[in-house]
Amino acid sequence: MGVEGETVSKLVPEFEKQNPGIKVKVLQIAWIAAHEKLITAFASETLPDVFQLGNTWVPEFQSLSAIEPLNPYIKKSSVVHESNYFPGIWETNVLDSTVYGIPWYVDTRVLFYRKDILEKVGYKNPPRTWAELYDVSKKIKQKLNRYSFFIPTNEWLPFILFGIQNGSDLLKDNNSYANFSGKEFSDAIKFLAKFYHEGLAPIDMQQVMNVYQAFGEGFFSLYITGPWNVTEFQKRLPADVQNEWMTAPLPSPNNDYPGYSLAGGSSLVLNNKSEHKAAAWKFIEFLSTAKTQLQFYKLVSSLPAVKEVWNDSAFVFNPYMKAFYEQLNKTKPTPKIPEWEQIVFSKVQQNFAEKIARTSEPIDNVLKQLDGDVNSVLEKRRWLLEHNRK
Repeated sequence: MGVEGETVSKLVPEFEKQNPGIKVKVLQIAWIAAHEKLITAFASETLPDVFQLGNTWVPEFQSLSAIEPLNPYIKKSSVVHESNYFPGIWETNVLDSTVYGIPWYVDTRVLFYRKDILEKVGYKNPPRTWAELYDVSKKIKQKLNRYSFFIPTNEWLPFILFGIQNGSDLLKDNNSYANFSGKEFSDAIKFLAKFYHEGLAPIDMQQVMNVYQAFGEGFFSLYITGPWNVTEFQKRLPADVQNEWMTAPLPSPNNDYPGYSLAGGSSLVLNNKSEHKAAAWKFIEFLSTAKTQLQFYKLVSSLPAVKEVWNDSAFVFNPYMKAFYEQLNKTKPTPKIPEWEQIVFSKVQQNFAEKIARTSEPIDNVLKQLDGDVNSVLEKRRWLLEHNRK
């Protein structure tokens, strides 16, 4: 999918050289169409032998019995071992102790910050706790009369992330009911809401039409985002700011630094009905070797899933990558159910942040409404769980 799909074919000749008699045909599709195309291929029994899934898609395709359990393959493998991978990332592929996907490349979120602005208010280091995050934000507002922390109101991720950091499971009762009104998630949202209500974070997204320009001008100085923005910041920020920004792991609600981030990325899976499972598994093993993972990173800049690769000079001498390595060692997956993407995109993302930011109604009421909306999405899941019990 995406640029990875465009590039992986460059790795195929070496695989075919190592495995005479096996030929690989790569089909590249756009991310925006990928889910629909894969579901259509499943329905028509034309799924590829091996294919890529965003790791939050794994539960859905497992529930369809579309993908092969991989424990027997891993047990015999000299390449793929759980210990090679970041724990939180590996866990996204495990359902009821069975592995269904092998991490291919990884993704997580860290804190991007303006070193110069933080130093002006007495912070030589990035905030390590929520208390320090709030304190430095207040000082930036008081001393420099600027916003500090950019929390986009049109994204679900910051709210889910802070909830997970604060110990919320997000769902309860075997993931059959929402738990957004629970204390852990509620406290996290009330903490984030202070940044909007006290003028520490911009509310109107029209004020931040260009993230790079706003960050470069110091309109805000703290922003949680992903690895792709390292390259973008290097390309788009003004020359006089290039030495004034850095990345850091996320602050923690307590002193257990760093705080958790989300375990993202893509996995490689086997078609459960493939007639070439042995050959397909060999291809997964090939893409999982440290040598191939490093080559792939140099081609597309997707962060390697295999920890050994992070010892290469491409990472050791890149100051922006240190935070990602530290953070990848402390991630958590989101709930591993097929309905999760529908929950975050159609329920959490739509209007939730706006209501929190603009104080249109009490936060407790908003969270109870969110629970009700999510519970309606989970109604079929509850029926299936009850039916299976009987």
